[in-house]
Formats: sequence, structure tokens, C-alpha cells
Amino acid sequence: MAFDLIATSIKLALFLGIFLGAIAPIMVWTERRFAAYIQDRPGPNRLGPLGLFQPLADVVKFFFKEDVTPAAADKLLYLMAPVLAVLPALTTFVFIPFGPTVEVGDRLVPLVVSNASAGVLLFLALASLGVYSLVLAGYASNNKYSLMGGIRASAQLISYELAMTLAVVAVLLPVGAFRLTEVVAYQQGFLWNVVPQFLGFFVFFIAMFAETNRLPFDLPEAESELIAGFHTEYSAMRFAAFFMSEYIAMTTLSALCATLYFGGWDLFGFTEWAAAGMAGLFLPLWFWLGAFGMAVLITKTMFFMLVFVWVRWTFPRFRYDQLMALGWKVLLPLSLINVVFVAAMTLAGIY
Repeated sequence: MAFDLIATSIKLALFLGIFLGAIAPIMVWTERRFAAYIQDRPGPNRLGPLGLFQPLADVVKFFFKEDVTPAAADKLLYLMAPVLAVLPALTTFVFIPFGPTVEVGDRLVPLVVSNASAGVLLFLALASLGVYSLVLAGYASNNKYSLMGGIRASAQLISYELAMTLAVVAVLLPVGAFRLTEVVAYQQGFLWNVVPQFLGFFVFFIAMFAETNRLPFDLPEAESELIAGFHTEYSAMRFAAFFMSEYIAMTTLSALCATLYFGGWDLFGFTEWAAAGMAGLFLPLWFWLGAFGMAVLITKTMFFMLVFVWVRWTFPRFRYDQLMALGWKVLLPLSLINVVFVAAMTLAGIY
């Protein structure tokens, strides 16, 4: 029991330290720097080399800004909303595998924080809780613009969760399990899922943008109509909590997309081959398997996050009727077609 507790604590610390302590600040810098390159301007370039210390300066700024609570706000719900925004995004990380099951001493340790038998279902359930924070923020602020943003967020997220969930179900059908570790293992003996299930990947990829409220799906916080939407009345670290939760959700969904459709931590056997070549050099095999597996997963995750930034500065925002029509009239039927197609291939023994 002590061994399991220590192993879980180390894996959790790795995820929090590497994915959140490194990726989130780097993405704040990348968002601004990459946007500047797209728009042919310098971007942040004063604090540190290439402006790399700009995220640190932003954090310091948020710490020292005045934290204002509207007089007519519902205080309890107003304070709860930023916390509820961060918690679901943080907890979903625990189901993403970053390496194979390794042997440490005489024990088998899966390189995933929680290898629950219903891992994918728990992931989707926890991720769906994020909508409550947006609705509570919009309602509790006692601001009509915030309320409208909260209503938009609830309608948008519920609409696109249906298509996203059906895309995930199609991935699980041939695997026959809900563990993401088994989804990765299945792709090791077959093509990456993106090849036979490109339609499902397309649906999941579009739904990722809607679920994170990123352009062109940022209707809940459209500045031209709603000032800032559901977080209009938030400032200082409470606003930063919403800001951080968005980047954490982007990272989590990017890692899930890489796991479901692009082999997760595996790269056509490169992870095991590289780890076997390094085994015995100062550190044991299980360490190198975890290190190379996490490096591969981080690389795939960063690619999708760069696509998030690229899309933001390339495509214009949808009208609200277009957004809802895309979710209900296009993505949902496509996801149903994909499920039927994958089920038929699975029954026929082709897939």
C-alpha cells in the first residue's frame, strides 16, 4: 500500500510539474509570440530572452491587481465559480497514460496516475463539470452580459459534448474497454485510429475548440457583444483562474486527442526501442520508458496546442446560429455515421 501511494504521488507530481508547470506557462508565451509572427509584428520580446519571462510578469501582475467583488453579486457562487473552473481541468489529467506498464523491483506499475476500469467515462464526466463554473460565473455576477455569456456557454458545451462523446465511443468499440492504456495498446498492434476513424477524429477535433471556448467558438466571451462574457466582473487572480483553466483544458483535450487517435505515448515502437538502448546507462529501464513516453506524448500534445493558436488567428468567429447549426446538423449526424461505420467494421472483423 505504501509503494502504491508513493508511486501514485510521483506520477501525479510529474504531471502537475511537467504538463501544468511547464506547458501552461509556455503556451501563454507561445500564444502571444506565435500570434505576433502570424500578424508580422514582434510580440513580447523585452522580459528575458525572446520574451520568455513574460508569463512570469503576467502572474506577478495578477497577484498585485485589485480584486473587486460586485456589490450585488451572489458572493458564495461568485467565489465558487473560478475554483470549479480549475478543478475539472486538473483532475482529468490523471487518466492520460504517459508510458507502458513497467516493472519496478518485483511490482508492475502502469505509467498512468489512475488506471480506472472506466477511465474514459470518468474523464468525460469530469470534463463536463466545467460548464457549471461558466454558468455560475454568469449568474452570480449580476451582470446581463455575464448572464448571456453563461447561457451561451451552457448551450454550446452541451451541444458539442454529444458529438465528442459519440466520437470517443467509436474509438472504444473495437478496443472493448474503457481504459486509455488499452486504447494505446490497441493502436500498437494496428494503425493509429486516425486512419480508419478519420471522420471521428474530425468531429472530435472540431468539438475540442467548442469545448474550450476557443476561436472560432468563443461566443460565450465575445468581446464585441458581451465585453468579456461570463468573466466580465472578475479581476486579479479570480480572472487568472478562468484564464488558466482554459489552457489546462486545451492541454488535457490535446493529450486525449493524441491518445485516442495518434497512439498516445507510443511512436511506432520508438519509445520501447529508445528506452531499451538507454537501459543500464545510469538509470533503469522503467525510467527511460517513462521519460521517452512522456516526451512523445508532450510533443504530440504541443502540436495540437499550436494548432489551437494557429486557428485562433486565422478564422473569424461564427455567428451563434451557425455555431448551433454546426453542432446539431453537421457534427452530430457525422458522429452517428462514424459510430455505425466502426461498429459494422468491428462486427465484420475488419477492424
